[in-house]
Amino acid sequence: MVGNPDFLTGRGYDQAPEFQELESPEGELHLRFYVTSGEEFALPATGIREVISSPPDRITPIPNVSPLLLGTLNVRGRVIWVADLGQFLGDSTPLSTDRPEISVIAIEDQDAMLGLAVDRIVGMDWLDIEEVQISANVPELMAPFLRGEWLMGQA
Repeated sequence: MVGNPDFLTGRGYDQAPEFQELESPEGELHLRFYVTSGEEFALPATGIREVISSPPDRITPIPNVSPLLLGTLNVRGRVIWVADLGQFLGDSTPLSTDRPEISVIAIEDQDAMLGLAVDRIVGMDWLDIEEVQISANVPELMAPFLRGEWLMGQA
């Protein structure tokens, strides 16, 4: 069987080569997620190092730091500071740590890694940058960190 030349090429005697054209997605790949307030956000995938689901007891609280920081997380010997992204963006409700796992988006820039704790991860999606609209009702605290908004589900 291994000596059969059709075995190595994956074609049988009655099969013709078929070429399937793949569609290229439009836009950029983003990770979509929710913060505690129920607002949905997206981060470009290029800036994300990894997504971690961590039990709350693995995040070590640090005394006398900003309430935005949940603590530190040791990931494969590397210490990552974990911040509540919702509160950082101005949400008054802190992320509940009374759950089996907390979703942490680890972002890295110039050898510095920061974990962004979010309420729920939606998944990856291709979002067209051309469809971004600048919103007039963005809170001042969020404005420096936002590019704009997509209106999902409208054609």
